Parts: sequence; structure tokens; C-alpha cells
Amino acid sequence: MVIINNIIKFRDELTPKGCVLVAVSKTQPVNKIQEAYNAGQRIFGENKVQELVGKYESALPKDIEWHMIGHLQRNKVKYIAPFVSLIHSVDSQRLLEEINKQGERRQRIIPCLAQIFIAKEETKFGFDENEFLMLLSSGALKAMKNISIVGLMGMATLTEDQNQVRAEFKSLKSFFDRLKSKPLPENVTMKHLSMGMSSDYPIAVEEGSTMVRIGTAIFGERNYQDQHE
Repeated sequence: MVIINNIIKFRDELTPKGCVLVAVSKTQPVNKIQEAYNAGQRIFGENKVQELVGKYESALPKDIEWHMIGHLQRNKVKYIAPFVSLIHSVDSQRLLEEINKQGERRQRIIPCLAQIFIAKEETKFGFDENEFLMLLSSGALKAMKNISIVGLMGMATLTEDQNQVRAEFKSLKSFFDRLKSKPLPENVTMKHLSMGMSSDYPIAVEEGSTMVRIGTAIFGERNYQDQHE
């Protein structure tokens, strides 16, 4: 009942604010995911390709939307290309090109978020703003017919300094809004802004997040913590 109650709590808190809950199910067993599903949750996030594929191929319901939220290596894209609903962590043009290639092979358009580097930590991945602006203006994206960039994703610095976290989220929302006002390639829209996890989602929502990645606060503590949730 704890998981069900947590799902209901987040739904009641986030839905009126127009924010989507991604339940981060990494390391969680199938029975716990099923429990969250039974509470009405349909979107789940994983950060390891092997674990994501295994859960997709398990007996879990097929109407689950699986999101890839962890750092994605190009040689692993082919394993999730047939079914992934959204890739949050697209951090380079070369990765986009591989996703496009695998989408073409599977005859589907794969939705993606561009990961933007906003943290004060070198361990984080992502485009910087100028890099992404150059990509948008280069014409390269227009040629990628099997990807659709539907927004941005960012991770704040893992710190107790809430002012710093807020400033980082604020900067990403500002960039998101600037892009919304620009002419963009046909396969690029600014619909989703994925920012916020168990430790900082209230700030993210206040600063305009439309999608939060919550794991620990739904399923309980894990044996380890990962920066993507």
C-alpha cells in the first residue's frame, strides 16, 4: 500500500500543475512496478539499457511507457529503439544520428529530449546552450527524419544549496522559453521540460518543470543513489 499511496500523493500534487510523473523503477523488482501500475502509473524510467529491455520483455503490461533517463551509449541504442517511448538523455549530435539510424531501421520516429548541461559538476552530461543552438541552426537535425526532439532535460548540481539548484533550474526554463519563441526545425518542439528528482522536485516544479523523475520517494531507498533520479 505504501507505493500506491505515494503514487496517489504525487498524482494529486503534480497533475494540477501540469507536471507528468516518471516513476523511476531502476533496480526495482517487477512486483513493485506492477504495484505502481495498479495505482494508475503508466510511465516508468530506467537508466540502464539491459534492465530496461529486461523489464519491457517481462510479464509487465505492454501499455507501459518506458523512458530511458540514464546516459546512453551509441552502441546500446539498437536494443531500445523498437519500443522506447522517450529518451531523456540525448547529449550529443552523434547520439542523435545513431538514434535516427535505428529509428529508420525500425520504421518509427523516436521521441527525444536534448539534455542541457546546467550543473556545476563535471560528472554531468549534456549540450551547453551554444552547442545546441548551433545544432539547431546547422540543418543537421532537419535531415534526421526518424527522431523528434520534444523538449529539454537537465539535472541540477547535487547540493544542499537550494539557491544554486533553483538558479540552475531557472536557467534551463529560460533557455526552454527562448527556444519556444524561435523558429525551429519541423522535428523539434519545446513541449516537455524534464527537470527534478526525489531530492529537488518541489523546486523544479516551482521553476516550470513539466516532467519529474521520482524513484526513492515512491519506492523507498535503494542500495545506491544515481544522479539521474
